[in-house]
Amino acid sequence: MQCAIGWVAAASLMLAAALPAFAQSAKASPAAQPARTVLVMGDSLSAGYGLAASQGWVALTADRIAKTKPGWRVVNASISGETTAGGATRIDGELKRNKPAVVVIELGANDGLRGLPLAQSRANLDRMIRASKNAGAKVLLIGMRMPPNLGREYTQGFSDNYSALAKQHGIALLPFLLEPIALDRSAFQDDNLHPVASAQPKLRDHVWTQLAPLLR
Repeated sequence: MQCAIGWVAAASLMLAAALPAFAQSAKASPAAQPARTVLVMGDSLSAGYGLAASQGWVALTADRIAKTKPGWRVVNASISGETTAGGATRIDGELKRNKPAVVVIELGANDGLRGLPLAQSRANLDRMIRASKNAGAKVLLIGMRMPPNLGREYTQGFSDNYSALAKQHGIALLPFLLEPIALDRSAFQDDNLHPVASAQPKLRDHVWTQLAPLLR
């Protein structure tokens, strides 16, 4: 009995001695940091219209980030048919919900195809950029171009909106999302608007040239 009591006492002393060291070790181990988020606000070109969920350039970018940029994730808040007005309406909620470190804005194509006023589109994009920057996020603005049948003044003004906003706010700019495939008819679906699955890696790589520096 005395032997047993002595063993228990010794074990208690050893445990008491170990507890401070264990507590200090636990305190020294940093808690796992939450992943930093890339938020994509786009239209059907980013939502992957006509494609499987894993085939769009945003999904392919998310795969690349998961493999090459530990601690980052992608949230795709793109909606087919979205206009800059829709994006401006949704931006505050998406920022609050996702707390992104980087916001990618790919909007405007539907404004242009509908011939909406350029000043209106610019004001909506400006609002999204300001909200994102005020939330502490870096911004990548992805531009589009309109077909010439809309007239030189409109198509030039449409493109100029993106470059002017990027310069005004000092943000990253990709002037034309579809630049790598624009002249290749086989790269588009039957509607001649939305890229096919085989063209998506080219779009991913094109966007990556401006996105990657923002992930450092």
